[in-house]
Amino acid sequence: MTDADLDQTYSTLCAALAEVGEAQASLLLGMVCLSLMSRFERADEVLPLIANAQAQCRQKSHGA
Repeated sequence: MTDADLDQTYSTLCAALAEVGEAQASLLLGMVCLSLMSRFERADEVLPLIANAQAQCRQKSHGA
């Protein structure tokens, strides 16, 4: 994905989150994640992505 593609998709996701509101943001993100995960052939391609995101969230919550 090019930088322009990444910017476009991120902007579209942000707009969608704003439209559905905070109450449904988790639902929207979950649906998008499941849709994207289904495009991989094996769990071992997705599990490191989940672990990386989880580690980044842990760092942010600990002020790192």
